[in-house]
Amino acid sequence: MQQERYLPEGFHTVFSETQFDNRSTGDPYTAWERGSRIDGIATLCDENRALHVRFWGEKGIIPREEAGLGADVGTLKDIAVLSRVGQPVCFRIIGKEGDHWILSRRSLQEEAHNCFMKNLRSGAVLEAKVTHLEQFGAFVDIGCGLISMIGIEHISVSRIRSAKQRFFAGQEIKVAVLRIDCGSGRIDLTHKELLGTWEENAAKLTPGCAVRGIVRSIKRYGAFIELTPNLSGLSEPGPGLEEEMQVVVYIRSILPEKMKIKLSVADRGKTDGVRFICSEDYHISSPQLRVWRYPPESCITRQIETDFSGNELL
Repeated sequence: MQQERYLPEGFHTVFSETQFDNRSTGDPYTAWERGSRIDGIATLCDENRALHVRFWGEKGIIPREEAGLGADVGTLKDIAVLSRVGQPVCFRIIGKEGDHWILSRRSLQEEAHNCFMKNLRSGAVLEAKVTHLEQFGAFVDIGCGLISMIGIEHISVSRIRSAKQRFFAGQEIKVAVLRIDCGSGRIDLTHKELLGTWEENAAKLTPGCAVRGIVRSIKRYGAFIELTPNLSGLSEPGPGLEEEMQVVVYIRSILPEKMKIKLSVADRGKTDGVRFICSEDYHISSPQLRVWRYPPESCITRQIETDFSGNELL
């Protein structure tokens, strides 16, 4: 399946109302005839909950019943429409009235959803865009405004308390399909399997070096410090440490057989330790994951594994 037609709304693009007022790089009549995907920006939601859109220097309206998946049967909430104002939207042209085009976001979402249900399999790697964050997880657009969630337990192996410690709204990330429930039409996502195994992350470190980290949790016996998005080490207890504090740590030892990294805190910084995922953090060897195992082969103390082949609910 090619995801290009169904990429998230606004992916790889910076939108502004001025940009769409002044840009004229498409033929609306040809796009109407072909049913092409078009991207624009919603500038207004009127009293009838219709979205007014600018695209290619043209004016368009997405009626309430065409605003998204479920709008025609009354399951799309008003907040899902209102929140698109000032945001990118994708749609196709379905008609023209006077000086404005009639647009449908719903039909494009239905097409994307049907394609996903037919062609996606557990383990498929997709482009996604973060839409909003909660303590329990991140909501992301996986295509044409279709929203799925990554639960906090699937964001990383490192201990985090909130999705806000890992992502920000509008961030473009990669996700893997954890399971598909064709009965409910739900697609569950995961992220940690794309951030590398323990060995892949630990390979960046050597005993005796010093690196930056973020204090993620403090216990009686020490502090867990995140070194990469999928790797943490344990430092000795010490005064002055706080959660979310940026620190410089000295790598005392690396023990693959116990999956442990022993640290000493060399310097303490500010309590603003949010770290966002960037492109070099991803470890993806295939667009379709099968089995992912986090611990080294020599480790027998913990088993962290995802078998994507058993996650489909057809």
